[in-house]
Amino acid sequence: MFPGDHKCSGIMNCSLSVIICTHNPRREYLLRVLNALKMQTLPKEQWELLMIDNASQEPLAGNWDLSWHDRSRHVREDELGTTIARLRGIKESKGELLLFVDDDNVLAADYLEQALKIGRSFEFIGVWGACINPEFEIEPPAWTRRFWSYLALRPIERSFWANLVTDYSLLPAGAGFCIRRKVAEAYARNDAQARQIGRRGNVLTSCEDTDLVLTGCDLGYGYGCFVELRLLHLIHKGRLAEDYLLRLVEGCTLSTSLLQARRNGALPPSPSKPWWRRKLGALRRRLMMKRMDRLILEARMRGWEQAKAVISQTSTAVPGGPQYKPDMSYVPWRS
Repeated sequence: MFPGDHKCSGIMNCSLSVIICTHNPRREYLLRVLNALKMQTLPKEQWELLMIDNASQEPLAGNWDLSWHDRSRHVREDELGTTIARLRGIKESKGELLLFVDDDNVLAADYLEQALKIGRSFEFIGVWGACINPEFEIEPPAWTRRFWSYLALRPIERSFWANLVTDYSLLPAGAGFCIRRKVAEAYARNDAQARQIGRRGNVLTSCEDTDLVLTGCDLGYGYGCFVELRLLHLIHKGRLAEDYLLRLVEGCTLSTSLLQARRNGALPPSPSKPWWRRKLGALRRRLMMKRMDRLILEARMRGWEQAKAVISQTSTAVPGGPQYKPDMSYVPWRS
């Protein structure tokens, strides 16, 4: 608890921790992130601010002034990785609700206030996310639209919640998502497995968000996305390059395959055909498939093959591990 807090009985009376995990941030982006936090309608005495400096080349503590917030701290984490930084944030934070904000997320002015309201109103939800709209540095080419979900964009029009764990497309994106401390601590206790996936600098693996959401489902919580939570995701022009997007598909496939293998005890099916049909398929792809369809499929195949290699060398897949089935007593809710 913070000084002056006498009792902490859930989100209603307790604090919120805003955690910014950042590695070598773009200055103009992080300035906008912090300015948006300064403008929040939620009184500052109801939330704390942690900036987790994840192995930045130039330490951030001496260059970024957080004195405008009385309950703010810089924390240096020298081991690189989004998952590592989040685990450190969980350990260092004090709030009953944790809000992870990336260094390119510009929150609406009432974001923190709405996050607390949702936490009070939907006690059965463990993790909830936002309506995430993009702000591109350059006009995105039309062909990139099919990749936007990989960039953590979620321009939803209606709120929903569920606890279905078989459809990853429903899960909230990690940009600006909120987590109950009970869920975050359960995730942190599984430290060794959590560290197996997630972004590490320029290595475009992912699924740390999915792992957190599914941890909430393990505890009996649902998850949701809410239009009341609005943020802009600032997209640098380099993230629209073809090479970057294909590496992103490959990294996501690798991470998703490892996560599913860990939780279900087996690697998911290959995105390609059996080996004897792959050779015929390769010729067909050259002759008939559209170029981008072929490149995406090949990226997914590379990611799956990497996951297969990792599993063959480690005990990532645990036979007899949790087997997840939809709980049909929970049905998607719409606002």
